[in-house]
Amino acid sequence: MQKPLILVTNDDGITAPGIRNLVNFMSEIGDVIVVAPNSPQSGKGHAITINSTLTYEEIQLEGSQKDYALSGTPVDCVKFALDKILPRRPDLVVSGINHGSNSSINVIYSGTMSAAVEAGMEGLQAIGFSLLDFSWEADFTQGKKFIQKIVRNILENPLPKGIVLNVNIPNLKENEIKGIKVCRQADAKWEENFDERINPHGKKYFWLTGYFNNMDSGKDADETALTDGFVSIVPVKFDLTAHEYIAELSEILND
Repeated sequence: MQKPLILVTNDDGITAPGIRNLVNFMSEIGDVIVVAPNSPQSGKGHAITINSTLTYEEIQLEGSQKDYALSGTPVDCVKFALDKILPRRPDLVVSGINHGSNSSINVIYSGTMSAAVEAGMEGLQAIGFSLLDFSWEADFTQGKKFIQKIVRNILENPLPKGIVLNVNIPNLKENEIKGIKVCRQADAKWEENFDERINPHGKKYFWLTGYFNNMDSGKDADETALTDGFVSIVPVKFDLTAHEYIAELSEILND
């Protein structure tokens, strides 16, 4: 029986510990091909490369899978993999494991989740995984059991068209994680400012700083689930239409 073909990508770069752990986890489930950025691409969102060329190379990393490093964004990686590298359409696209949270509003900025969304736009099953630990030395194995459980279930029970999953894993040991909760996106935002500094040549420059403001204490919110020690899963749609407002807006504008 043919194993599922799994495309793995990320936004932290092809050599990041997060993606290398995800490759190992997926290799126990199916045949893996990796197409990922050749350098970090965090915060790129759904950016694509249109004003410069793309290059790629096959590189030899650990494992039996094929690894391709692309000079583009996470979304570029998915597009390029489908058009130039994969022998057939993959059964699943997984993105991550991201170094740091992609819960709540972070999903908008995330290159990790944008790669998953791009796969979903192509009609593919797709999941983005993130661990709430920014450290390069983070222990990604703590989420292995939950990641593999989610993947196996989605392969057996495909997602509806137009939906991908945003999975965040708390920074806890496996035996401390209480389970999995399906959630909604929390109402939270970044409160930002640009820190003004002066370089050695006397020229001003600015560094983006700020803090994450969670304004949502709802029990069904992803931030609450993570704080309570659960893996959060938010089903994400890429249709941004506010369907519930169409009728009211039509009345206002056609009155």
